[in-house]
Amino acid sequence: MTRLLSPAATADVLAGVLRAGFDPESAPPRTAVPVPAGELLLMPAADHAYAGVKIAGVAPGNPALGLPRITGSYLLLDGANLQPLALLDGAALTELRTPAVSALAVRRLTPDDRPLRLVLFGTGPQAYGHLEAVLAVREVAETVVVGRDPVGARALAGYARTLDVPARAGTPDDVAGADLVVCCTTARTPLFDGTLVAPGATVVAVGSHEPTARETDTALVTRAEVYVEARSAALREAGDLLVPLAEGAIGADHVTGTLADLVNGRVPSGRPRFFKSVGMAWEDLAVAGALYRAVRAS
Repeated sequence: MTRLLSPAATADVLAGVLRAGFDPESAPPRTAVPVPAGELLLMPAADHAYAGVKIAGVAPGNPALGLPRITGSYLLLDGANLQPLALLDGAALTELRTPAVSALAVRRLTPDDRPLRLVLFGTGPQAYGHLEAVLAVREVAETVVVGRDPVGARALAGYARTLDVPARAGTPDDVAGADLVVCCTTARTPLFDGTLVAPGATVVAVGSHEPTARETDTALVTRAEVYVEARSAALREAGDLLVPLAEGAIGADHVTGTLADLVNGRVPSGRPRFFKSVGMAWEDLAVAGALYRAVRAS
């Protein structure tokens, strides 16, 4: 899919939807159904041109079997008559869409006048995708990979070096020197001490859409300007915000702004910036439609 649509081009597609006036608050919520192997997710969306639905499986036991943790398919329909147009690999679509959402936030939340020091948590497909997406929108001076699996962390650092980026495996304390921290893990508890994040640094977290799971701690959330895809989705699914809210550390009005606010010109302050993504169906639809058009044009 990346051969059809680069990470930067995918971010442009998402930005175009938001600049055209789409309000993510109006998007249908995700439906999650527990099943013996994990969870089934149903994510429908529609606009004038297309309608579509992603059916994704989240199977936590799959990696131990040598299988992908995320599975699924995306059915793209004609928006005018709901006739099927295409069937896409749902996992591949997610691996393209999620880093592009993050790249769009990184464009607006990080400086573009100097190379960034990147700390990347995770060693799976999303970590690789996020490395490529960040490199598509920013120059990176160094990448530090932090992972539970030292072998996986060294492998991702080695891949970064093949992209001409100095890279090494590191520890959670490396966030103290980071301009950008990206979290794309299956962690259910915070990955690092949020007091270490420098003023003006940006943290992006994409690993969870569960109300009780989080990759960042309360200390970071209370210090940071918080940006989300949609307030309604974040306050329904983002454990990174819901746990501090339940603790009484923040209020429901703690969110500073949305991705649409950033795309349409909001300027962040000198405080740490935190972008929390849960993944939304409108994003899948926008990217699936763009891929369909790219195939038709090729």
